[in-house]
Amino acid sequence: MDYQQARDYLLSKPEAIEDFPFGEDVAVLKIRGKMFATLASDKGEGRMNLKCEPQQALMLRDMFAAVLPGYHMNKLHWNTIKLDGSIPNGEIQRMIDHSYALVVKGLKKSDRLGLVAKYGEQLISA
Repeated sequence: MDYQQARDYLLSKPEAIEDFPFGEDVAVLKIRGKMFATLASDKGEGRMNLKCEPQQALMLRDMFAAVLPGYHMNKLHWNTIKLDGSIPNGEIQRMIDHSYALVVKGLKKSDRLGLVAKYGEQLISA
């Protein structure tokens, strides 16, 4: 998966918006004002930060050399993924889905229930 494919998939998530609070080099993807990913291009190679459950974060770091502790993030809950082609696209999509679902689960109850009612239970099941 390259930078543009990752960006397209991130923005395909229901109500995802792209913001640039850190400058034009780093996109921050949010749902209802809460960040679920960052995406940056670094020397032609993309990288993104995704939220992850701590045990799964460690497992992914062991499985893939391109998954590192979250750069400038809480390393317990965030991974940095290098978009260097070494991780299958489906696995990257699963990581994005997981990050998005964790953030949706952490939203205020009224926001979370509104999203689930509008888009379905799959928002929080990844």
